[in-house]
Amino acid sequence: MTESADAPSPSPDEQVVERLVPVWLAEAARNHSPTAAEGSRDWKSRRLSSEAARELSDWVIARVTDTAFNEDESPSPAAPEDAARISVADKAAVHRWLTAHGHDV
Repeated sequence: MTESADAPSPSPDEQVVERLVPVWLAEAARNHSPTAAEGSRDWKSRRLSSEAARELSDWVIARVTDTAFNEDESPSPAAPEDAARISVADKAAVHRWLTAHGHDV
């Protein structure tokens, strides 16, 4: 049996978190956030401190870019090349994941 067959598939919420946390950490590092280094260390074991969880929660709210507005209703925000599209559903998934891991959002 292969290792991949032994490991459970990540939940849809976890898949969203795995996609977005590296983007958040990269942005935090570019902005010299003190939480970036701590978050990077913690994320290796798929956990976050309370402070990092709060910052991730705030970040995902601020970065929702896929709101179903057309270009006439809301201009596209300028974003770095490594930015991710973040939907309202992605924000909800991150918040559910944080809550499931004991964080208040």
